[in-house]
Amino acid sequence: MKFASYWHDTSIPFTGGIVEPVSGDFEVAVIGAGFTGLNAARTLAQSGVKVALLEAEHVGYGASGRNGGHLNSGHFASFGAARQHLGDDRARRLWRAYDDSIDMIERIIEEEKIACDFRRGGKLKLASKPSHVGKLQAMSEEIRREVDPSAEWLTREDLRKEVISDAFHGGILYPKSAMMHMGRYANGMAEAARRHGAAIWERNPVTAREPLPNGWRLTTPTGSLTARQVILATDAYTPSPFNYFRRRLVPIASFIIATRPLTPQEAAATIPGHRNFTNSLNISNYFRLTPDNRMLFGGRARFSAVSNQKTDVSSGQLLRRQMVGMFPQLADVEIDYCWGGLVGCTQDRYPRAGNAEGVIYSMGYSGHGAQLSTFMGSALADMAMGRKDANPLEGFAWPAVPMHTGNPWFLPVVGAYYRMKDLVG
Repeated sequence: MKFASYWHDTSIPFTGGIVEPVSGDFEVAVIGAGFTGLNAARTLAQSGVKVALLEAEHVGYGASGRNGGHLNSGHFASFGAARQHLGDDRARRLWRAYDDSIDMIERIIEEEKIACDFRRGGKLKLASKPSHVGKLQAMSEEIRREVDPSAEWLTREDLRKEVISDAFHGGILYPKSAMMHMGRYANGMAEAARRHGAAIWERNPVTAREPLPNGWRLTTPTGSLTARQVILATDAYTPSPFNYFRRRLVPIASFIIATRPLTPQEAAATIPGHRNFTNSLNISNYFRLTPDNRMLFGGRARFSAVSNQKTDVSSGQLLRRQMVGMFPQLADVEIDYCWGGLVGCTQDRYPRAGNAEGVIYSMGYSGHGAQLSTFMGSALADMAMGRKDANPLEGFAWPAVPMHTGNPWFLPVVGAYYRMKDLVG
């Protein structure tokens, strides 16, 4: 078993980064080479803006290369809950942004000729308990009425064509949702950004920032550059020079396992629907088949802000037990990959974007960033170029998390609370 991201291990690494020390004067510097930063840099470079992209590790290293491979329409909450929290206009604008981002990803893949196994497979949100059915049915009806007429409710009998398990009692089908190979997309986006003129430095974390009369100086271990504007696209991996954001983000580890490739018969006997799947628990699981027919199965196996081989091993063992509990037919199937990564969560789980501390930012995707981040990268680029009404998250207040200084000491307590809710709910 490899303790590495399947997406990283099965894609050709980007090799177009600059090997010389960081230097130069730029109109915009983008920090973070995940989907947000990559599309911001690509969009700016396409528009003729002199742009630099700084990445602490390698392209797609963080959440963009460590996620479940889902591109799901809509957001995590019911539309009614979002409307109550955000107001009708903002809730609708956010919902549209998720849908528009999948459309944008599809266009970019076609325009830039990125081979990343993109497919509109749809998503099923599955009721894990009989008591969850009524709530999900009501959510399905509300979504159809208010924002997405294509959504539909599938009964337990309907699910037999989609997922071969006794663990589920119905589900909401979101047909617009899609999937792709995340590592190939990230590396393809980096190559596109470089081709359009972006200067990309990997393995150059920003260790300091200094305000200048006409912008910023950003320092890395190999050198420094200056830029009139800075875009921060680091989410859960935000470095210490940007503590304003760290106090508003809670990094939570998420873990994933991937089996050996399943035979066509094994795949058909497990999830013949070949969609994205999530369940309805508070500490939920998500799963899908990879392009080479592996079962990729993930979840918040532990509430921690740490992902390393020790935590990945124990979390992988728990995820395997959960997977086999849902799919006993996979009990003898080997696990080939096990990895973890950090998710940047806000207190209310809604993302944030705007201007603060002298930088333009988008982050706090709270586990639903694979689709939205590409769209927000384009929005940040538009903001940097002075275009109005580019930000679908405009006006979302973002207070600091009480008693949080960047080290989320309270996560075990939060995890225990949600596990109890799942037990009694």
